[in-house]
Amino acid sequence: MLTVGLTGGIGAGKSEVSRLLVAAGAVLVDADRIAREVVAPGTAGLAAVVEAFGEGVLGGDGALDRPGLGAIVFADPEKLALLNSIVHPLVGARSRELEAAAPKDAVVVHDVPLLAENGLASLYDLVIVVDVAPETQLDRLVRLRGMTREDARARMAAQATREKRREIADIVIDNDVPLAELERRVGEVWAELVRRARGE
Repeated sequence: MLTVGLTGGIGAGKSEVSRLLVAAGAVLVDADRIAREVVAPGTAGLAAVVEAFGEGVLGGDGALDRPGLGAIVFADPEKLALLNSIVHPLVGARSRELEAAAPKDAVVVHDVPLLAENGLASLYDLVIVVDVAPETQLDRLVRLRGMTREDARARMAAQATREKRREIADIVIDNDVPLAELERRVGEVWAELVRRARGE
């Protein structure tokens, strides 16, 4: 088994790269999806978040109001740290369960948005960073996700710098390119991952 940490700044296109890797045969462990699961209605995770932040972080349906909570925590580093202290251990435990269930010869890709921020590089056999210029990130967040420029900049500022992410990278995938070029590059990376998984 080869374990891969996949990360990139918000708006870098990490989800597209993970989709391409899965299409090629990777087993995906998606930290964002797991982070939603562990705070779903009825979970101990959601109860802990409500205890920490109050009933105001719940929507009318009893589910977590993720945009509302995001607006609170991304404006306050201490509150973000508190949220992370609740959610990250739950995500880590579930991620390990999913990895353990994968075939022994699998390439297991852990899609982890905050890999650099949380010092997690050493948990994986290698780290792939999806990289774009900050101007590209800002444009995508405003144009594709409907964020204001101010919100987009705040989200970007809450993450590691581009340089810090690149420092931990074993492989960098440039996503300031057309989709066809991205697909070609991911194909090259996949061939390398398979070679490493086989011990070649």
